[in-house]
Amino acid sequence: QLQLVESGGGLVQPGGSLRLSCAASGFPLDYYEIGWFRQAPGKEREGVSCISRSGSNTNYADSVKGRFTISRDNAENTVYLQMNSLKPEDTAVYYCYLRKVASALPYWGQGTQVTVSS
Repeated sequence: QLQLVESGGGLVQPGGSLRLSCAASGFPLDYYEIGWFRQAPGKEREGVSCISRSGSNTNYADSVKGRFTISRDNAENTVYLQMNSLKPEDTAVYYCYLRKVASALPYWGQGTQVTVSS
């Protein structure tokens, strides 16, 4: 059974930084892409960033380009989201997801809260 466990969320002031982690367990851990969505109160879940297993392909939402960086460590089966220059509008629950093949439904983590507020 594949499991995704996020960590690293919390409260941070505007302009601050956080690093989210998502540890994947279960087998086999070959996958097409892994990444992050977020959902703010009263809003739909939106894609934030994703990365291919090889690391050669990354994508970012326009709203986070230049501020967020995704990376992965296949040896540790972990994906990271480094979030810099955080804004109040980044406040949301951040969900890790993994897609085994391009056409497959994703697996989801339980989410981690990120709150950006002074």
